[in-house]
Amino acid sequence: MAKVNVSLDAELVVEVMVLAGIGNPQDAVEAVVRDYIARGHRTEARTASRDEPVRGGLIPQEPQQG
Repeated sequence: MAKVNVSLDAELVVEVMVLAGIGNPQDAVEAVVRDYIARGHRTEARTASRDEPVRGGLIPQEPQQG
């Protein structure tokens, strides 16, 4: 896997380390990035499942009363 070097504010990295309970700055930042990506994938999955009936041309019907 390719590596990327990024300069970050030390206070931000320390705060991430404390919040994540991770003692290594590299691992702490990687954990945050992985969490962000996973959250995006979950959001995409939820949005896609809600949009599926519309994309397929099916519109949910409301129950009929009476």
